[in-house]
Amino acid sequence: MKILLLCTAFNSQTQAVYTALEDRGYEVAVVYAISEEQMLKETEDFEPNLILCPFLKRYLPESIYENYPTYIFHPGPIGDRGSNALEYALKSHTKEWGVVILKANELYDGGDIYAQQNFKVRETYKASLYRQEIVRASLQALEQFFVHLKNDEKTPQLLNPIHEPFAQAKRFIDWSKDDTEAIIDKIHLSDSFPGVLDEILGIQCYLFGVHKEDKFRGLPKEVLAKRDGAICLGTIDGAVWITHLKEVGKFKLPATYVLKEKLQGIKEERLPLVFDKSYNTFYEVSVEKRDNVAYLCFGFHNGAMSAEQCIRLKYAVEYLKNECEVLVLIGGMDFFSNGIHLNILEDSAKQGEDGWANINAMNDLVRSILYADEVVTIASFGRNAGAGGVFMGLACDYAVGKEGVVLNPHYKTLGLSGSEYHTYSLPKRVGEEMAESLLNDCLPLSVEKAKALGVIDEVYAHETYHEELHNFAKSTYDDDFIRGKQDYLEEHREGIEALKEKELEVMHPEFWSEESDFHTLRQEFVYKVCPRETPERLKVKPTKEETYA
Repeated sequence: MKILLLCTAFNSQTQAVYTALEDRGYEVAVVYAISEEQMLKETEDFEPNLILCPFLKRYLPESIYENYPTYIFHPGPIGDRGSNALEYALKSHTKEWGVVILKANELYDGGDIYAQQNFKVRETYKASLYRQEIVRASLQALEQFFVHLKNDEKTPQLLNPIHEPFAQAKRFIDWSKDDTEAIIDKIHLSDSFPGVLDEILGIQCYLFGVHKEDKFRGLPKEVLAKRDGAICLGTIDGAVWITHLKEVGKFKLPATYVLKEKLQGIKEERLPLVFDKSYNTFYEVSVEKRDNVAYLCFGFHNGAMSAEQCIRLKYAVEYLKNECEVLVLIGGMDFFSNGIHLNILEDSAKQGEDGWANINAMNDLVRSILYADEVVTIASFGRNAGAGGVFMGLACDYAVGKEGVVLNPHYKTLGLSGSEYHTYSLPKRVGEEMAESLLNDCLPLSVEKAKALGVIDEVYAHETYHEELHNFAKSTYDDDFIRGKQDYLEEHREGIEALKEKELEVMHPEFWSEESDFHTLRQEFVYKVCPRETPERLKVKPTKEETYA
């Protein structure tokens, strides 16, 4: 069956559906919803049997749904219609929400429903609910969909009123009246888009990344402290941390990068290198220990890692090597890691220099993992990972994944060749030919497919993941393994380092040359520039006959 994914962007939900369909053996292509003419042309080129729309922010033209069976994923239960579904779910503090797959027709979210999957709503921010519960429910609904489609089992949609747009007026924070929980709720339901519009120290900006603070107190909206790029603001009954701001018309950055000299005199309130989570506050690096295993968590916003964050994480790895027998890298709540920090590089007045510092700091971190020969190291891909974040994980002795997680083991979509010792770690696992294919195709990979290829070692079910991960981790430590690892690294260190130096040699002009594609592609990524066409790697590949016709 030929299935076309018609989408606004190739986001986490679309990639999860894409990899699930690919793993089922379907012929899958992607078309971006840019214009009716373009959509229709690319759809006709592929001649799909079926169109699925996992993430679509514009109306579908009649020319599509009248000529092809087209089904839309909607992030809400039966009867929910319109945009901003998750905002309304979080605002109402509902305990249960859902995903439906409905047939596209002339009614806005009004077609018959062919699959539905409900889930419990976590107390979290909108993007986290989307990346985890919505994506997982989408995959579960997809399983139902094919059965129901085959049997023509459908449920009429309840034609409830369509949501009003969730305007900024509904998100507005009144710092003189809203308590801490109300402020957290408003930022949560607006994160990661569009954020809450406010004014901080005279700068009009959107607020993101809120964390409750137990210890600091001050006047409402008073800046009380800063830490690792975040700022702490007083509330009428406590305080909150805001990690990121976005000036109107610009892009998201750590809050201190936006406020700069306006924070003069505000103290940097540091935490221990590895925080024990004994009270509510903002932190990025923490550890949990169980038996002989240490689980290193690093919750960097959107998985992006600046030079400074890489250095801190490297120090944490070096410290924990002496505190455990097995070190498991966990990553954050929504991402394992996505590599270097593109937004900070775009903001830099010395982009080449700071980019070079970032990739070298990332390499220093990977080196500390790779040469940790006193312990067994394990990468836990319990969340999605991309680019250098994947290869940081592959520097570990073992890599395991949670079902449904997607990896993007490539760099070239941003004009980079990459480092992080990937020319050593990836061929070591899959061979030179497959490594080149993964790096050049620039396509997402399910952890199930990654295991089949040898990229990772194990995949565990969602429901039992943490217990199975722990049992696996406990089973890996062995004195003979450690001795063998030490001997191997001692023998091959020179060759491994030579591969890394070659990576950096290729990367140098990508950061420093004014003609490098990286600068343009990074800017488009950071400013979220709407694509002008479907990326070539996702388009329908012409057959040999078409190519030479």
